[in-house]
Amino acid sequence: MTSSLQRRSPRAAPAASRRGSTRAPTAPPRPLQAPFAAVFGLLVAVEDGYLGWLLWDADPGWGWYLLAPLVLAAGALTGAVLVLRGRALTRWTSGSAVLVVFSVLPLLGLLGLAGFFAVLGGGEAVWWALLLLVGPIGALSLGSRRPVRAWTRPGRRRQVVTGARRAR
Repeated sequence: MTSSLQRRSPRAAPAASRRGSTRAPTAPPRPLQAPFAAVFGLLVAVEDGYLGWLLWDADPGWGWYLLAPLVLAAGALTGAVLVLRGRALTRWTSGSAVLVVFSVLPLLGLLGLAGFFAVLGGGEAVWWALLLLVGPIGALSLGSRRPVRAWTRPGRRRQVVTGARRAR
């Protein structure tokens, strides 16, 4: 009499059954902080655009001074997209490094602007400048975290996932 129940061994299957496996190593999953860093990078780009609009509104016309907010907004937007997609800009520059650099520059500019308004005695303008620091601080703090740096590291996709066994 043949039994429908088969005894299972606690040992793994022999290597011969695993030999035909042609699975490519999978990429590590996106870290939880990456989308939030991208959102804060987008906020930095919007804030840079707003500051550029304020400069343009004071003196309508195109001047050299409008180039700085435009470059900062484009850089922050590029960094946000690179972090979200897990890409590097070049072989030497990670996406998180782009986001961090284009978050530090507006951070320093806004701190200088807040200090300038504080010296002039413009209380409400100081608070608005300090409120605008939310975007660069958020992008800087999330973009510089280890999981996000590893996610956007150059050459990350070429590496084999740790813990994966190679078939013999």
